[in-house]
Amino acid sequence: MNATAQLSETAGEAAFRQLRQDIIFGHLPPRRKLRLEKLSQEYDASVTTLREVLARLASEGLIVFEAQKGFEVAPVSAADLQEIAELRSLLECHALALSFDAGDLEWEARVVGAHHKLSRMEKRMLSGDRSVTLDWKSYDREFHVALISACGSAELLAAHRRIFDRFLRYQMLLVMFRGDTAAAEHDSLLAAALQRDTAEAQTILGRHIGACIDYTVQKGLLGVGTA
Repeated sequence: MNATAQLSETAGEAAFRQLRQDIIFGHLPPRRKLRLEKLSQEYDASVTTLREVLARLASEGLIVFEAQKGFEVAPVSAADLQEIAELRSLLECHALALSFDAGDLEWEARVVGAHHKLSRMEKRMLSGDRSVTLDWKSYDREFHVALISACGSAELLAAHRRIFDRFLRYQMLLVMFRGDTAAAEHDSLLAAALQRDTAEAQTILGRHIGACIDYTVQKGLLGVGTA
């Protein structure tokens, strides 16, 4: 591969990561039109490269394409959130079982460390400090990924990552912070992990994910930017 090709590949990966992050963390809201010329300036990538980037993001369900309309950030809806939540629960519960069976001391250290960071951010959120919202959700993702990191399946981890990040997008758009209840669920997940109690962890996780859906419905949070 020549230097020009390497540079193009690097620019493409950088644009992909940044665009993906901007969608997941709400910087690019639902239904935002994505004009290639404007994106080329904002993300320092060629129009050709960005076409490939947008196609990859569309394959992950983060962007939609319609003839005559072009690309736009995927809309959100209660039905979509419900489906994503069910898929996340299915994948993560399976990965938990594999990870709990195979996890070693290093895995335990990752889980404990990730929980410590998440717990610190939850305390700040509980105090009313919303300036740490981005860190809170980043550490939430890190904790859940750490729990399944010993599952031994790269394909399972990749599938979980795609679904988890679509779920995370809703959490960032709606700021679904359930306070002490969610923090207690994370504490219980940590305890179950250290005890290798798969059944308990799966029960807690199912309740944890389901409660996010209930919270969204009760608060009427999906009234803006929905499909």
